[in-house]
Amino acid sequence: MSGQFSQTPSTLSPPVTSSVSTSAPLRPAEMKSPTAFRTISEVANDLSVPQHVLRFWESKFQQIRPLKRGGGRRYYRPEDVQLIGSIKDLLYNQGLTIRGVQKLLKENGRFPSARSMVPDPQVPSSISASLHAPSGAPAPAPRSLSPEKRREIENVLSELKALRELLHQSGI
Repeated sequence: MSGQFSQTPSTLSPPVTSSVSTSAPLRPAEMKSPTAFRTISEVANDLSVPQHVLRFWESKFQQIRPLKRGGGRRYYRPEDVQLIGSIKDLLYNQGLTIRGVQKLLKENGRFPSARSMVPDPQVPSSISASLHAPSGAPAPAPRSLSPEKRREIENVLSELKALRELLHQSGI
């Protein structure tokens, strides 16, 4: 009787089925155009952030507004991906809280760069103040700099001010 129910191992294992469709080749996110929209899984993979965290950030940061198509599928614009990358940097690398990032986004607009929103703690306050002073205001004179170094710094500062003005004029 025991011989009637004996089966070979090959008949016990379930049939192997492939979940990969062979009809169309998969296109990695890296091969997409920089202006192409990204799915939530592509953004999550590119930024190394779980998908549920991206959905949570959507609820906390009103500036993140992916397009939603049928079935609630999200499509992120390149600007959204850039903003999410800045938020990730501020939260994970800069050590800000969600509330702190919300405040920065509210003050600096939708498309700020993470590095430009957080003051660099290594920059002396006199230099930091001069960078945020109106462009007509004279910068405080630094002490203990050679005239040559001072001219170099002033040239760089004037270039930065010109770049800031260009960015301001373009709406960025």
